[in-house]
Amino acid sequence: MENRRLAVLCSHLRPVGSGSASSRLSTSGSSFGSSDDGRGKKQTSRDPGDRSSTKDCVFCCIIRGESPAFKLYEDEKCLCILDSNPLSHGHSLIIPKSHYSSLEATPPNVVAAMCSKVPFIGSAIMRAAGCDSFNLLVNNGAAAGQVIFHTHIHIIPRKASDCLWTSESLRRRPLTFNQNASQLVNRVREELSISNVSEESKGQESTLS
Repeated sequence: MENRRLAVLCSHLRPVGSGSASSRLSTSGSSFGSSDDGRGKKQTSRDPGDRSSTKDCVFCCIIRGESPAFKLYEDEKCLCILDSNPLSHGHSLIIPKSHYSSLEATPPNVVAAMCSKVPFIGSAIMRAAGCDSFNLLVNNGAAAGQVIFHTHIHIIPRKASDCLWTSESLRRRPLTFNQNASQLVNRVREELSISNVSEESKGQESTLS
């Protein structure tokens, strides 16, 4: 699984160098936040049809206290830990305490709870890591590099000229206002309209006509 993760990330990465009252803070244990099940064995990718399973999910094991991790923040809905294979010093993960295999499977209120902690946790990580910037990243789906099918948000501290993302040196092409772009917009709006009829999407209607 780690090889798959690195292969996808390396396609656009360049190697570097060769609080609320209800929260509980902890720095005990060892970090196995990305690919280790806490017993020295690498977690293997599961069949897409079995992604709802929590038994072998490394994050669920950490949440249940069965595997160690460096915990930075915890409340009733989410947990923040250090990534076990960091891309930069302070690379951390915000994970929901309930198991959801993908971002679209995660209830909006859980996503909101996770995202609402980003400024608070991100600021603390930046100060501790001695930097003034960070990337916020979600790998949603196998093609996007997701290898642990339990929703999580990456906080990746950055420093000037760290050359972490090779895409930053690429020239971006401006959007062309043509038929292709117009068709894409119409398709997305159509999909949003279809999604609005589902129970879980109520209250998320777009004001665009």
